[in-house]
Order: sequence, then structure tokens, then C-alpha cells
Amino acid sequence: MKGKRVIVGLSGGVDSSVAACLLKEQGYEVIGLFMKNWHDESVTLSAECPWLEDSNDAMLVAQKLGIAFQTVDLSKEYKERIVDYMFAEYERGRTPNPDVLCNREIKFDVFLKIALSLGADYVATGHYCQKASTTREKGSVRYHLQSGADANKDQSYFLCQLNQEQLGRTLFPIGHLEKSEVRRIAQSQDLITAEKKDSQGLCFIGKVSLPDFLQQQLQPKTGPIIEIPEGFSSYKAVPTNFDSEEARWAFLSKRRNYQTDNGVVVGEHKGAHYFTVGQRKGLAVGGTPDPLFVLAVDTETNTLFVGQGKDHPGLFQQALHIQNSEVHWVNPDHQLEVGASAEYEVRIRYRQPLQKATLHTTAKGMYILFEEPQSAITPGQFAAWYREGELIGSGVIA
Repeated sequence: MKGKRVIVGLSGGVDSSVAACLLKEQGYEVIGLFMKNWHDESVTLSAECPWLEDSNDAMLVAQKLGIAFQTVDLSKEYKERIVDYMFAEYERGRTPNPDVLCNREIKFDVFLKIALSLGADYVATGHYCQKASTTREKGSVRYHLQSGADANKDQSYFLCQLNQEQLGRTLFPIGHLEKSEVRRIAQSQDLITAEKKDSQGLCFIGKVSLPDFLQQQLQPKTGPIIEIPEGFSSYKAVPTNFDSEEARWAFLSKRRNYQTDNGVVVGEHKGAHYFTVGQRKGLAVGGTPDPLFVLAVDTETNTLFVGQGKDHPGLFQQALHIQNSEVHWVNPDHQLEVGASAEYEVRIRYRQPLQKATLHTTAKGMYILFEEPQSAITPGQFAAWYREGELIGSGVIA
């Protein structure tokens, strides 16, 4: 690949370090670019300085590999596109996925455009996923986003909002490797990141106290925690007299609309917008035989509805809905016309095993009907659908 320039998003971790190493070995002209996307360390847990240490490690890796290195400050774009969006979603009682958004809005948009302005032919990251391509009629190319070879590290879900143009300009040098092999390569090259732990927490921010983070704009507001008994009957039975299949899908994907008189007050919270469906920790309510889980978040009344145990029926739904404007096809060849249906394997969160489901497209959006009921389907998160290891499309859960 002599003459081809690749700009690698050097994050200061082992994965991007090895990605840069492999690309150099393959003959690319490699440039390392570190993105500084966050300045406020007041909400970071422990004494970690999440970006300074990473920046230094990225620079040392670049020096070791003998490649050019630059730092770019994208904190303004990150705040506008990620942080402000997160605040708005939590305020609505929804739970955004900053990692998916960061890839769509920052790494493969702002960062990609900067790389192209620097004369790059490609950008590369340390994601555990793979890319393939097929040549179509008239010579056009279709790119395929595929799962990483290491099933325990597959990160294709986080890239579920990428498009064909972005995929065409992107390389995933370690997607065919197991994590253990990546660390072995880093050790053999004596890279400072070889034994470095994987980053955790919010994308580019690190490990944070989410309530402290949200309180930057969302003020605490005391409200009731209401426990819904397991036998609450309003949603136990599914009617059989629907006017249409679409009406049945809509019913199955509808969020439970609990009322304050459906249960009993068991405690208080400091803001419903700090919580998410399926959450267990942080409720500070004891004395129940089984742990309490959040069943529903009502930010209009500032109420949390909870239930005992991970098998509480209020946690489970058979279907979910995605608005038309939120449906995204990574591979447009599979796009479904209104009225069409297709079977796929779907996941609604990172690391969740793929679930068999049928996608139904309607004028009102897409309905995903699962073969088995799913726990904690969370509004604001992304559903991604796969076929034979390829990520075909995704959408924001309504």
C-alpha cells in the first residue's frame, strides 16, 4: 500500500496502537491523530485524568513506531453533538448511547473530514469489527460491516450508524484478531500500551458519576418511587381482536403507562431523568425480598416505577418501534419497502446475544417483533439487525 496515507485515531489504548503498527507493516504512510474531546474533569471518578494520560501514551506509541503524530481539539463539536444531545435525551426520560453517537458524529464525521483535509486516503480505528466489499453492476462497490472475529470483543454494534461513504474510507486493522493476539503484538513491539486496561465509561470522558455529570444541566428534583406488584393485570393478557397485524405490533411495542395508583410508594428519588429502564443500582430502597428494577421512567410527573426481581413481567416486551426518521440502513441493498417484512437477528444493547426477530415496515415506522420477549427495551438506545454476521441496519428505539 505504498503511497496510501492512513490517519489512525490513536486513543492511547492498546487496540489503536496495534492498528497503527499493523498498517505501517503493510506499507501505508501512517499518521497518528489524538482527539481531545473533553476538558471538564470535575465529574470524573478517582484521580484519573482521562485525556492527558491517554494523549501521552498515544504520543509515545507514535514515537516508538516512528510515525507522525498530532493532537486535535474537538471538544466544541463533542459538546454540541454528544453532550447536549445526551442532556436532552435524559431530560425526556430516554437513555442515549454516547458510544454509537460518538462514532457517528465525531470519529467518522468530524475526524474523518479532518483526515481527508490532511490528504488521507483512509482513516483507521482499533475497533473489533471487519469490512468486506462486493463489486456491483456498472462497477459500483458495496461495503459490508461485519462482526469482529473475537466474539467477546465484537464492537460492530457501536458502528451501527455508519453509512457507505464512511465505510469506504475506513480500515479496521485488528478486526480479524483475538484480543489476546492484539496484546501479544503490542508486547512484541514493546509498546507502552501493551498491558494497559481497556477504557471504561462514557466515550472520550471516561469513568464518571452519571448523576454528577447530568447535574451539570439537569437539576435534582425529588419524586416518588412506586413499586408495581408482579400481578398487576393491565398488561398481562394480549387482546386477540386487533383490527390488523400492525395494530398488534403497536400494542406489543407500546410502553407501559403506569399510574401512581397502580402500586405503592416505597421511597424517593432525586430526579427521574437520572434513571433508565432496567436499572438496579442507585435506587437506595431496601427491605424488599428481591432487588428492585426500574420498569418505567416518567419525567413529566417525575415518577419512577419499579418492580421486584429481574423476572418481573413489567421488564419484558415482545416488540419495539422505530420511527421512520430513525431507521438507518448500513447496507441499503436490504432496505425494506413499506409493507415488507424480513427475518433478522437483532440486539438492543452491546454484548447482548443476537435475538431472532422479524422486522415489519409500515407507514408509521418499523416494528421489530421478537421470537422471545426481551428484558429492558430502553427508549433512546439503538436496535441493530444482522444477517450471517453482517450488520445490516439500525435505529433508535422509540
